[in-house]
Order: sequence, then C-alpha cells, then structure tokens
Amino acid sequence: MGKKKANRVVITGMGVVSPNGVGKKQFMAALRKGKSGIAFQPELEQLGYRCQVAGVPPLKGAAIREFLARFQMEEVISSGIIYGCMAAVEAWEDAGLPINTNSSDPDIDSSCIFGTGSNGAEATIYQIEHAESAMGEKLNPSIPLQSLNNAVSIYIAYMLGLGGQVTSNASACSTGTEGLMMAYDKIRYRNEKRILVGSSESKGAFVWSPFDAMFATAQDHNKHPEKASCPLGESATGFVPGAGGGALVVESLDSALERGAHIYAEIIGGHINSGGQRGDGSMTIGNVHGMIRCIQMAMISAGIKPEEIDLISGHLTSTIGDIIEIRSWISATGLMGDAFPYINSTKSMIGHSLSASGSIESIASIMQLENNFIHPSLNAHPLHQDIAPYIAAEKIPSKPILNHNLDIVAKLSLGFGDVNTCIFFKKWKG
Repeated sequence: MGKKKANRVVITGMGVVSPNGVGKKQFMAALRKGKSGIAFQPELEQLGYRCQVAGVPPLKGAAIREFLARFQMEEVISSGIIYGCMAAVEAWEDAGLPINTNSSDPDIDSSCIFGTGSNGAEATIYQIEHAESAMGEKLNPSIPLQSLNNAVSIYIAYMLGLGGQVTSNASACSTGTEGLMMAYDKIRYRNEKRILVGSSESKGAFVWSPFDAMFATAQDHNKHPEKASCPLGESATGFVPGAGGGALVVESLDSALERGAHIYAEIIGGHINSGGQRGDGSMTIGNVHGMIRCIQMAMISAGIKPEEIDLISGHLTSTIGDIIEIRSWISATGLMGDAFPYINSTKSMIGHSLSASGSIESIASIMQLENNFIHPSLNAHPLHQDIAPYIAAEKIPSKPILNHNLDIVAKLSLGFGDVNTCIFFKKWKG
C-alpha cells in the first residue's frame, strides 16, 4: 500500500477583536497606519499599579448586547469569551460558511480549537463576591460555567453547531499559535476537513495583577500610553498588558477549492517545543537553545532556507526577552545585519494580549503577507544597545512599508513556562 499524500493546509477566514481595531477592516487599517490601541486605564491608577496603561478593545456596550442577543447568550459576562465569540463568528462568516441556528444536525466536518488563559476572570470575581456576600442572593447558575477554561470553545460550538472535536488549549502566550499548529497537524496528517482556531483573553486588573506584581509590566510611561510598548527599543521597561481575541478558519486545500473559498495564505510548516526550564531557561525567561531548536525545526518542517524568510512577526514584548529572541533568530538562521529579514512587533501597537496574542498576531502576519505591506514597530528606535549591532536599523521599520512584496512570513510565539511555537505562512498564488 502506497504512502498517503499529506493534505495542504490553508487559511480561509479571519476575525479579530483587537485594541486598535474591532473587526478585520478596522484592524487592517490600523496596521497599515501604525495606529496604537494602548490607553490609560483609571482602574489601574486607583489600584496603585505600576503600569496604568493597557490595550483594551474599543467595544461599545450596545454592540456587545446586540451580538449576545443574536445567539441568545445574554448571560455571558466574561469579556474574554465575548471577544473570542465575536472573532469566531466574523471568521466563520468571512470564510463563507453558514450559521444555521435552526438546524437540528451539527456540522460534523468542522472542529474547534480555541484557547485562553484567564477568560473566566469576571465569572470568578462574581463567584467570590457572591460567596463573601451576606445578602444571600441566589447564584446565577449560568455565570460560574464561564470560569471553565473551555467555556469559550463550548459557546463557539453552540453558536456554530460544530460537530467535530471541540477543545481549548492553554499554553500562556503561545496558545493561539500553538492552536494553529495543532490544527495544521490534524488537517495535514489526520484528514480533518476544517477547524476553527483561535484564542482570547479577558481584560482587567484581575487578569493583569500577577504580572504587575512580578515587575514584568511597563513603568514610567503612564502619561504617554502610546509610547509605553517599546519592543526592541532602548526605552523598554516591561510589557503593556492587553486583551482581545482572534480567530482563523483553517481548512484543507481540497475542501477550500471545492467550495470556492477565498484563500488568504497557506500554512507550510512549523514546530512546537519547550526549553524544559533547563540551562538558562526558567518559568519567565525562555531557554535560548529551545527557541533556536523550535525555529530550526519549523524551517525544516516548512522546507525553507533562512534567506527565504521575508518577514518575522516576533513575539517581542518590550522586555529583556526581546534580546534573547533576537539572539535565537540569529543563531537559528545565521543571518544578521543587512541580511536579517524584516522584523516587527504587533505588540508595539496593541500591547501583550497574553493568550490572545498568537491568534491576533498571526492574523496581522497574514494580512501583511496577502496585501504586501509591513506594519511598523512603534517606539523601537533608538534600538536597544544589545540589539543594534546585530540587525540593520532599516529592517525594524518605524513607519509602514507599503507595496513591498512578501512571500513567506514567520510567526514566533513564546509563552510563560518556557514554551515555544514557530509557524510559517506562505502567500497563496492560486
């Protein structure tokens, strides 16, 4: 018996709820302009946080109520679940797939991998306050369920009637990109037809407080929010916390062609690994050898050479980790100076949306790839002294680069716990 041919894997739909733009159209316009979505948060000032700025999606209450009412989900109070569900519906409809709420049969050809870190924040707070209250109010039974890690994927499956596997992964800041690689493997080698992939993160002090307590967040920028996130720059003092959601429809090429779907890009390979918190690795700082191995194995998986990479969408958080990340790319590819690919950080505009970051930034990567532009890395110049000698300054754009042909884009995500994911997107040329 001959070896079964592996399926090619493509992206056919995208949806996003980001601090600098809600929906694909707004997000794309913000990327092209280099628009920041980071703003001062009075709540964080009142709590005495060292970082009092954050990236929060500019969603109006009326828009949220209208969306929840459409699916009879008025009980949902978790911002992360709302972000994820809104992104998922946009991606599904963007892919030209139907939403039939009246059907009694599930869509057995469609699965969901939608991850999170702290989507249940508001539901958890509700339960704590209820437990501490002496008023004896009856607990709303629909709210505690929202504190479950997989609540977001359950709600998405309900809205779309998904009949395949429905699950939620959780790998900190690597969650969204990891989900894409999990879907890639299932479609390429296990004959899945279609998987809705994404990740989301709730907003607020309850989510961000651990990082502020760890002194991981930005300081000295509270009066200038748009200058607070400085990946690669000498002004970097820590990451700006954020929230949001991103969703992508990942599909076999045969399925996409059969239904005449628009194809945004092809996933050509990638890799997931861990540094094991050994050597120079720890819970918060990644093992450089693990990062190097992840990048190199991803290139082998994709069948590409380092010089074929046109753009790197870095993890780049505005912390000391940026230096380690750049060293990893240099060691993994052997490229530096003028030979180093263009590299940028979406977090410079929206902050670090934690578990949502990989999905949102993968969407940004694909938008740049399909539309031939490179969004700027805000506040990167002057470059950090440990980065400037190794990468030509023009490879880290401070302004948008338009009409620049891109063929292959790399997306790297690094998560707390020394976990890594690298994925490669290739332009779809029909």
